Amino acid sequence: MTSEAAVSTPTAISSTPAKRDYYWLRSFVAGGVAGCCAKTTIAPLDRVKILLQAQNPHYKHLGVFSTLKAVPKKEGFLGLYKGNGAMMVRIFPYGAIQFMAFDNYKKLLSKQLGISGHIHRLMAGSMAGMSAVICTYPLDMVRARLAFQVKGEHRYTGIANAFHTIYLKEGGFLGFYRGLTPTLIGMAPYAGFSFFTFGTLKSLGLKHFPEMLGRPSSDNPDVLILKTYVNLLCGGVAGAIAQTISYPLDVARRRMQLGAVLPDSEKCVSLSKTLSYVYNEYGIKKGLYRGLSLNYIRCVPSQAVAFTTYEFMKQTLHLN
Repeated sequence: MTSEAAVSTPTAISSTPAKRDYYWLRSFVAGGVAGCCAKTTIAPLDRVKILLQAQNPHYKHLGVFSTLKAVPKKEGFLGLYKGNGAMMVRIFPYGAIQFMAFDNYKKLLSKQLGISGHIHRLMAGSMAGMSAVICTYPLDMVRARLAFQVKGEHRYTGIANAFHTIYLKEGGFLGFYRGLTPTLIGMAPYAGFSFFTFGTLKSLGLKHFPEMLGRPSSDNPDVLILKTYVNLLCGGVAGAIAQTISYPLDVARRRMQLGAVLPDSEKCVSLSKTLSYVYNEYGIKKGLYRGLSLNYIRCVPSQAVAFTTYEFMKQTLHLN
């Protein structure tokens, strides 16, 4: 996930020791809290996305909105939040690592390698997204397995049981990284274009329309930040572009993650084979891009909450 605050390296850090102390920790907390708030908001849509992407037999004949109605009827209202506990455990470090890594990679590319301009946003965003994925991938896999389960057909009883079962039956530690390759390949353009698009829109907006689109940060009036509704608009556009580019790889990732849970798992053992199988079996619209409309719907509320929360946390923790 990306947010407005991740695009701009803090330009005015107070010179007092109190403000400098534990900057990395405060930044870590800000990113983690923003990620958790954003993901909880769209948790029901994430559950539906996983069910549709992996062609769950109970819901594969339904569309996005029909599935949203069918899940509570079959599994209760909390069924929409199945797997969200594992997601929260994962998304806090994921969001925190991604935001911190983006700032550090951007500084590295600019100061050490001399790469600047829009291209360093694209590169730093890609590298930050991949770093966060590698650190939190096992939690994402467990969350996907739990979210794919349907009431009455549980293979796992909870997060701990899922970790234990996967470790014993699917190759030990390496079993937790099934589908990592398509995830990294998909994350590179997704995170890269998210940061790139949002950063470009932000810089242009504040440059040409500072009074209309921007406002001073409450913790540092010298820093201009985007207004909330502008954050929402820019984030939605960035998310939509990034999702469109990387979505087929996300579909392949989910199918490889679910592994033995799927009846056709033997045909999804590598990225190329999975993409080929999904395309040949289901086509483009109902296969490679199945559930994409749901991701577009997710973009606006997800980015709105992420931007608003992260901006609030940045000002609260004196990060600007």
